[in-house]
Amino acid sequence: MAGYVRQLSFFITSRVIPLLKIANEMSIKRKIIFFIPSKVQILDLTGPVQVFYEANSYGADYDLQFVSIDKNLVSAGGLPFGQISHYAEAALNPGDFIFVPGAEMDYLRSALFKRQKEFFKWLRSMTEQGVSVCSVCTGAFILAEAGLLDNIRCTTHWKRLEELRKSYPTVLAEPNILYTHADYIYTSAGITSGIDLSLAIIEEHYGPLFTHKVARELLVYHRRGQNHSQQSIYLDYRNHLHLGVHQVQDWLIENLHKKITIEELAEIVNMSTRNLTRAFKNATGITINDYMKRLRLEKADTLSNNPEYGAEYIAAQVGYMNARQLRRIKKNEL
Repeated sequence: MAGYVRQLSFFITSRVIPLLKIANEMSIKRKIIFFIPSKVQILDLTGPVQVFYEANSYGADYDLQFVSIDKNLVSAGGLPFGQISHYAEAALNPGDFIFVPGAEMDYLRSALFKRQKEFFKWLRSMTEQGVSVCSVCTGAFILAEAGLLDNIRCTTHWKRLEELRKSYPTVLAEPNILYTHADYIYTSAGITSGIDLSLAIIEEHYGPLFTHKVARELLVYHRRGQNHSQQSIYLDYRNHLHLGVHQVQDWLIENLHKKITIEELAEIVNMSTRNLTRAFKNATGITINDYMKRLRLEKADTLSNNPEYGAEYIAAQVGYMNARQLRRIKKNEL
């Protein structure tokens, strides 16, 4: 009897309660307010907008609105906007969200930006009322200027991280992560990571399977978690001009599920195994085997964000015999 009670308790806490929570979340209508700064980086804005728009097409209930300080807005790339409501006109409730995309750094360094005291005060008051504020890329500078990132773990684009730290010494800016969440504050590294953050928020509200449908609609087949590195194995070792090594790297990325030998790779690029091995190390700084291992672990980590993929399937997709072998290799890398 005691064993049955334990099993029932586990089932309720692990399955029933999460489902009830998701059902409750799905009944709530939320506003997603997009604040558009002067000289906005357009992809920082449109990426999250499209995520929530597509979520609505699958049955979510997000009310998307756009606000700004200025009436006549132009993006960093020169795209003009129509009439935008003033931020003070937005009526938000606890549980709503404000997204703050990045802007051109010249604007964020300007005296004009620093003088927007009333806006920064309003932004602070929103978090005090239970509204979440989310930055994309250099939108973190706007949150920092408002005092929302003081002693808060956060991030921004790797290119601007040191400037954020120097400009706002009390900010706990962390490198090499895609997005962060602390209480009512979310930050993301920029552009595509704003999409990752938006999908993570939808998952909080509607669960992983619903979010997976939205991600597939957006052709985001490989979702990344918040601690996923801003660096990428797909780019980090491509800073060279060796055509043969580039061809090998392209082939490996597309064929990780196959058994691969150095001899086969050498044949693909018409090189001897000795020449290929030496050329690859000289061009990338690592061996072919190390590169393959890093590719496999990277892809396995990415695939693990998909709730439909089991451990054995993931292992097979990256060329390992089984999940046990994959776990062992991951453990050895820690």
